[in-house]
Amino acid sequence: MDRRNFISASTAGIAAQTFGRIGTARAAAEALSPPSMANSPWRTFEVITAVEIWPQDTPANVWLPMPLHRDTDYQRMLDIRWSGNAASTGLYRDPKFGASAFFATWEKSDSPRLQVTTVIATRNVSVDVGKPGPIQAVSRDELDLYLQPTAHIPTDGIVRATASRILPTAAGGTIERARAIYEWIVENTYRDPKVIGCGTGDIRFMLESGNLGGKCADLNALFVGLARSAGIPARDVYGVRVADSATWKSLGKSGDITRAQHCRAEFHHPNFGWIPVDPADVRKVILEEDKDRLLPLSDPRVALARKTLFGAWEMNWMAFNTANDTRLAPETSKALGHFMYPYAEGPKGALDYYAPQNFKYQMTARELKA
Repeated sequence: MDRRNFISASTAGIAAQTFGRIGTARAAAEALSPPSMANSPWRTFEVITAVEIWPQDTPANVWLPMPLHRDTDYQRMLDIRWSGNAASTGLYRDPKFGASAFFATWEKSDSPRLQVTTVIATRNVSVDVGKPGPIQAVSRDELDLYLQPTAHIPTDGIVRATASRILPTAAGGTIERARAIYEWIVENTYRDPKVIGCGTGDIRFMLESGNLGGKCADLNALFVGLARSAGIPARDVYGVRVADSATWKSLGKSGDITRAQHCRAEFHHPNFGWIPVDPADVRKVILEEDKDRLLPLSDPRVALARKTLFGAWEMNWMAFNTANDTRLAPETSKALGHFMYPYAEGPKGALDYYAPQNFKYQMTARELKA
């Protein structure tokens, strides 16, 4: 058995009645105690991903999403280690987005298997958008990257037209325009439980079809595309929930996290840096917080989520990457709309990570106490 260690390797453009509802919802949120986001302590999590591939699907390659390759204010990489019978392995980053992948390959094998353990530290992140700070040092190349369209997130046509309807010419500054897009998504979309996984993030189809239902990779991609089309750098951040939420039953998962993948979003402001948002999780609270009924926007639990998730993330979640429509490294045979699930290819092409009879994997998470 091999074992390796890799260590650290709104505005006026929205109708007045909308703002009336927003004001009512925010007032309801004040009745609840908001989650402690600012200056929270660091927590440590161990996440194990175990993969099995059937012998008939070899030779095979596997790419596993790894935590963000750069430490941030909300996440630090502590350790990566692995075991299994792969013929070769490596830790790679795709050249465009820097998405980290643990890559393994097998030739013919009776029982291809791999287990990768990652250890990270996280803490809640919160940006007070009412208190601008000094200019944040972010490269022009990084900002330009997150203004560009991708196959799933275009910025022209109906995307730009929709942003223009949300944001008339006198729409205010970056914060006001981003908030207007966020509030529009909360007001006009819905979480569709029938969507497989986290969704595809095909926002042109959503807008052209008029079907604004989806899951996190759809709804938050819609925020990103609308923001980019309005000249605001924005990006999806793909990851997985690793612990229960301190505030909402529907916004956490611990133990078996095999199906706990979750996409969030960020937008950039020169005086704040990257600002976290998550309109998709507001819609998740509406659908799933109460098992017996769909919650209205005026419900205090929804109002609190709506208020909190513009500017803050509860870090019971591990961030992987910001890659849209990427072929990773080493290159995959096709571009991936997003990379937050284990991905594998065999002799017949991509193996379906939604179909465990063809490609079996399990993810588990636990918090490590000091």
